[in-house]
Amino acid sequence: MNKKKRGDSTSPPEETEKKSNRYVDILVRIFADHYKPGTTSFEFEREELEKAAEQLKVRLPKNLGDLIYSFRYRTRMPQEIGRTAPPGQEWAILPAGRSRYRMELRKLIRISPSENLYQIKIPDGTPEIIARYALGDERALLAKVRYNRLIDLFLRVTAYSLQNHLRTTVPTVGQIEIDEVYVGLRNTGQQFIIPVQVKGGSDHIGIVQIEQDLALCKRAFPALTPRPVAVQFKKDEAGEVIVMFELVQENEEIKVLDEKHYRLVPASAIAEEELETMARASR
Repeated sequence: MNKKKRGDSTSPPEETEKKSNRYVDILVRIFADHYKPGTTSFEFEREELEKAAEQLKVRLPKNLGDLIYSFRYRTRMPQEIGRTAPPGQEWAILPAGRSRYRMELRKLIRISPSENLYQIKIPDGTPEIIARYALGDERALLAKVRYNRLIDLFLRVTAYSLQNHLRTTVPTVGQIEIDEVYVGLRNTGQQFIIPVQVKGGSDHIGIVQIEQDLALCKRAFPALTPRPVAVQFKKDEAGEVIVMFELVQENEEIKVLDEKHYRLVPASAIAEEELETMARASR
């Protein structure tokens, strides 16, 4: 397992902000070099990132791939780019070959937690020592999902963690990373491959990332039924809620098939009337 997960940062807030601004300036320069009114897609080479940094007289990021990764999966496009998209569309960065990328307009899809969904209380089975020493929101969330068997509960299958922090390459797609991969089994014998992506509260769920997870499932596990899952922290006045989405691809579009909100609490914190409510909800 990689010791430093993508997206982890130990830099002071001001350094992280400077890096973010540098990423924005470089991508905006590349976009300006290629975009004209009416443009719906264009391709650019990785070396253009270096040229843009030189023209702007900004320090080149040590990891050029992180700049692309940031806008593909972690943050929204800069406003200078986003405002050129027609209503209902957004710009996305896709792979277009080795060290080559394509920016194209796609249908705007936002996957975010529902505001008024019932919160299911689950007795917290996370070992205290794990909760104490987990590094970063995403690592802590992975641990809580694993130790509380939330994949099993959410998908109603028996699930086993196959590998975490999977990094591999898929032809025509390029390098992809999946936070954790499970295999699942239903009582009928049907087997599933379950790619799981986790996001902290400020990160958004990337549609392109889910599409790439499905591409890997199709190539590496053709006999298994794919069931991609996205997990996200949501904080409210009562604490943390774990939001889980099951996603499906229909007509080349990613849609939410199911959504559940789980709150991990001590077993003693679940009142009898709450057990009765949850019993009625499961009928």
